[in-house]
Amino acid sequence: MKIALMDSGIGLLAAAAAVRRLRPDADLVLSSDPDGMPWGPRTPEDLTERALAVAEAAAEHHPDALIVACNTASVHSLPALRAALEPGIPVIGTVPAIKPAAAGGGPVAIWATPATTGSPYQRGLIDDFAHGVDVTEVPCPGLADAVQYADEQAIDETIAAAAALTPPEVRAVVLGCTHYELVAERIRAAVQQPGVPPLVLHGSAGAVAAQALRRTGALAGTDAGAAAPGLTVLLSGREEQLPPAALAYAEGRLLAAVSPAL
Repeated sequence: MKIALMDSGIGLLAAAAAVRRLRPDADLVLSSDPDGMPWGPRTPEDLTERALAVAEAAAEHHPDALIVACNTASVHSLPALRAALEPGIPVIGTVPAIKPAAAGGGPVAIWATPATTGSPYQRGLIDDFAHGVDVTEVPCPGLADAVQYADEQAIDETIAAAAALTPPEVRAVVLGCTHYELVAERIRAAVQQPGVPPLVLHGSAGAVAAQALRRTGALAGTDAGAAAPGLTVLLSGREEQLPPAALAYAEGRLLAAVSPAL
């Protein structure tokens, strides 16, 4: 079995690691676009063109499913990606985990890129799934880029800036960009207030990984006779190794240790 994941950058590592934990025998194809990132400032048409190129590069490796491990691409490009690849390859999008966060009653903060914060898409999710819950939208300029390049100082500064915009009474934070899941514990440490219940973080990686395996009928069990799982890394269509910045995160190290790049 083979699962492909796509993103502008290394934000796909969280979902890829979640797939690997659920199905250690699965081959993975990681397709990203370092030549074209960041995708957020692009027009929807330009972004969709880049996303289609990244998806088609992954599709050439004949995966059983494709995870769009990018909130921005899921917002703007999911219909085009599904039109291009389905029904041959199921395409699973990423949606911020606003519904489960709001189910806890709030108050909730949604950390997202400036392009997503306040967008009709995010406001629609809030209206649909968080009606009556106190929700604060927190823009996080520069955080995804800082995570992409494993810039420790920039990560600290951008998390601190977003934490300063997060009301102290918040009890749950939605990680509305897949890159943020790679620094989830640093976000928790910055937002957690002393003397209150532990902050709950809501990412999307586990849910999209499970949905992809569900769509392939492979959520349960492993293939005991399978060879060592493979890892194919595509950087703007080129087969390469995991970028060095990926190894700064536990998810990247897990993937590199379990399955050498092909």
